[in-house]
Amino acid sequence: MAGVLQGKTAIVTGAGRGIGRGVALLMAQQGANLVVADPGASLDGSGGSSSIADSVVDEITAAGGQAVASYHSVASMDGGQAIVQTALDSFGRLDIVVTCAGILRDRMIFNMTEEEWDSVIAVHLKGTFTVVKHASILFRQQRSGRIITFSSESGLMGNSGQANYGAAKSGIAGFTKVLARDLGRYGVTANSIAPRAYTRMTSEIPAAASQIRAQQGVAAIEGEEDLESANPEDVAPFTVFLASDHAANVNGQTFLVYGGVVSLLSQPRPERSIFNGEARWDLDALAPLARGLLTADVPNPAPPQPPR
Repeated sequence: MAGVLQGKTAIVTGAGRGIGRGVALLMAQQGANLVVADPGASLDGSGGSSSIADSVVDEITAAGGQAVASYHSVASMDGGQAIVQTALDSFGRLDIVVTCAGILRDRMIFNMTEEEWDSVIAVHLKGTFTVVKHASILFRQQRSGRIITFSSESGLMGNSGQANYGAAKSGIAGFTKVLARDLGRYGVTANSIAPRAYTRMTSEIPAAASQIRAQQGVAAIEGEEDLESANPEDVAPFTVFLASDHAANVNGQTFLVYGGVVSLLSQPRPERSIFNGEARWDLDALAPLARGLLTADVPNPAPPQPPR
């Protein structure tokens, strides 16, 4: 029986390890031709090794699949274009783009350097744009395509010490919603996944981080305590679903995926409102209503703590 992606060509960035590797392997099992895009860089984005992508390509071809490696960085427009061109040169078409590539430079905002900010934004947010931008030209022309981006609970809900990562991941979620509107009319879908998985990136977060946050009164992201048991390969099946014809009408959505759980996340919508007719609010009238109704019982994720 042919796989659900038989005859399709997919690009998976960050496919040398972790979630991206699991996605690439399962897509190949489901019949897709793969561009395994990974420069083999370290967690901070430095260095590089072709062996990382090559090992995944070897695994796919040994199992009877078709795959090629791309070692270009997603952080430049030329790199994004080269990755897309690799798909066309190798397989003559492109149908699916999955953007898993990422790095970490965690630091509290008051200690974060410009370089730490720029490098994370470049790989995650710009790196999503560079590949999707060039793929979208093809997808528009052929009036079909699947785009699956990767956001994060850190970007959607916030996580201490990850201003750069959280901003990038929140930006990716917003970017994906715009893609859905820009490209949906051409038969293209764009959806985002916020995964929970124990990967090379998450394993580098200090083990004491959650304890430190607790001591400082900073609320942890839900599920943080179970992260080490979350297998990155568990994210692959739903990614393949979104890439398949089964999800032809799923567009502009964000999903939380981990273990055996897939959750559709709600779109931002008004939760509480106060009204003053057509008049502009006066602060004396606004303050008691905002305090007593609009923001009443809203939890503070990091309330002030006494000096230590």
